[in-house]
Amino acid sequence: MNFDHPAFAPYRELIDALELTRGLPDLAALNARAAALGTRQARGLPLVFVAPAGPMPARDYEMQILHSGQVPSRADTWHDVLNALVWLRFPRFKAALNAAHGNAIARETQSLRGRRRDALTVLDESGVWVISRDPALPEMLRAHAWQPLFWDARARVENEMRFVVVGHALLEKALAPYPSMTGKCLPLNADSLELGAAETLAVTALEDIDSPRQLPPLPVQGIPGWDAANADAAYYADRDIFRPLRGADS
Repeated sequence: MNFDHPAFAPYRELIDALELTRGLPDLAALNARAAALGTRQARGLPLVFVAPAGPMPARDYEMQILHSGQVPSRADTWHDVLNALVWLRFPRFKAALNAAHGNAIARETQSLRGRRRDALTVLDESGVWVISRDPALPEMLRAHAWQPLFWDARARVENEMRFVVVGHALLEKALAPYPSMTGKCLPLNADSLELGAAETLAVTALEDIDSPRQLPPLPVQGIPGWDAANADAAYYADRDIFRPLRGADS
């Protein structure tokens, strides 16, 4: 497998330890790594990856993790293995997501998933932390000012921002990346680009997320250096990918 995409940079040590370039690991390997790291869920229970008994509704999946620490995982799919990878690398964030799901489920009076759980699910599947020491840059992202951000302010982006993919479905796409690959952003204004500090900010930021509309889209291949082709300004002219903000002048 090819894990050369920049999205995998924060996971490099785990990728090597689990020998993911050779193929899918088994659950025993994932659990050995979780035990070695002392990975725990929101209630302090050790995290264990277990084979699912069968198809499971999303709410049952989240509640099983919250009550037992057992994460239903299909070891024969990259989707679930990459979910485990994010748990191992950013356990506080994943635990906070799971706890937030549990709290939201407890408040729901219908079987339909509410807006808050929709937003949490979007982050879990396609989330990207957008860490910035310059608060003006995330505002450009929110405004879909793609060329001003990624081309005109390219040096500032490279020096003052860091993009961390925490959505396992988006990581799965990064195994075979394509230009329109899009994540959903959790903007984090920070004094540091250090990942431990960013994880703390991300956990806190979850408290204020109650709708997917709060999570701006991000065509991740437009991030400077994430696609060799974006070294040309013309890369950002494709409006099918770098779409203007709805209602903006066309």
